[in-house]
Amino acid sequence: MTVFEELKRRGLIAQMTHEDKIKEALENEQVTFYIGFDATADSLHVGHFLQLVVMRHLQLAGHKPVALLGTGTTMVGDPTGRTDMRQMLTPEEINHNAECFKKQMSKFIDFSDDKALIVKNGDWLLNLNYIDFLRDVGRYFSVNQMLTAESVKNRLERGLSFLEFNYMLMQSYDFLHLYQTMGCTMELGGDDQWSNILKGIDLVRRVEGEEVYGMTFTLLTTKEGKKMGKTAKGALWLDENKCSPYDFFQYWRNVSDDDVINCLKLITFLPIEEIEAMESWEGSQLNKAKEILAFEVTKMVHGEEKATEALGAARALFTANSDDANMPTTQLADSDFNDGQIGLLDLMVKTKLCPSKGEARRLVQQGGVSVDDVKVTDPAKVLTAQDFEKGHVIIKKGKKVFHKACK
Repeated sequence: MTVFEELKRRGLIAQMTHEDKIKEALENEQVTFYIGFDATADSLHVGHFLQLVVMRHLQLAGHKPVALLGTGTTMVGDPTGRTDMRQMLTPEEINHNAECFKKQMSKFIDFSDDKALIVKNGDWLLNLNYIDFLRDVGRYFSVNQMLTAESVKNRLERGLSFLEFNYMLMQSYDFLHLYQTMGCTMELGGDDQWSNILKGIDLVRRVEGEEVYGMTFTLLTTKEGKKMGKTAKGALWLDENKCSPYDFFQYWRNVSDDDVINCLKLITFLPIEEIEAMESWEGSQLNKAKEILAFEVTKMVHGEEKATEALGAARALFTANSDDANMPTTQLADSDFNDGQIGLLDLMVKTKLCPSKGEARRLVQQGGVSVDDVKVTDPAKVLTAQDFEKGHVIIKKGKKVFHKACK
């Protein structure tokens, strides 16, 4: 099976500009391709992870990835999928974020011996002359056509700044620059980037008279079409300081029955035949599939040792509700107690099990909270020194979320 067939069979490919030519190139040539990552945070998240998986599939097949860090485009901000303008970051913040991305990408992509490249588009975009750029690039863009792009059209009612309106030109220019300097002939990205990718392809054609290609891949969504990777604490980050390996593992262990097989196809490297054999699984077998998914993804992101620790912690909790050193833990300070006591609602907010006391109260009243394996239904419940006699209490939220609070 070729890499093209592998990507299609796993359901990773969403759209292509020239299917036959892309298939031919990926099966018979060494293709230099790129994916852009705007440096909007100091860590990659699970949405980026799917892109890294695609890059790795292609690299293993002998193709050359270029990871483009958007130190220039981040100065403008991609309006795609946004209801308002992105927060503007300083150049220092953007460059710091880009350096964090580089470290994380090196876990998945082999950058040794020129097998892959990392470049920053700020190196060429920030030095452009505005008038020259308008004459050399802007003249190829029709405002009428740009207004039909989803990333622009969806923002017109609420307002789209002229700053953001330029994003499409800058991303398109990236493709032209990488084609001219590195022989890059293919741009990849999430399916929400389709309009931007098409504009880059068109720019290369108009300026160089050459044909280049674009391919988007499936967004990581639930069966209902909702984007995955959002938790009660925010995005599912790849940095363990922002999301612990245990919490990362638990996210995938708790995906719905309807989504586990699709996730295995999209973001693991298990043989596709092995995953397809799981499609007939049901009941407790699906729990086994979820455990496999959680272990495989956590192993790629955090390493096998931490994946094994998270697996052991999860199994211990689900089989015996026992304590484990790898359970998410909050160390309480003396100031958190009032006369040696702390209210359960305060404790749930302190441990970030709930964002507010109001939500914690509703959860308790609905019977969704246990303390040391005893269900609590009274929101006025107060924990005393006696409850912390062993040094901690374990709070259980719902059926699958455990947290240790230590005194």
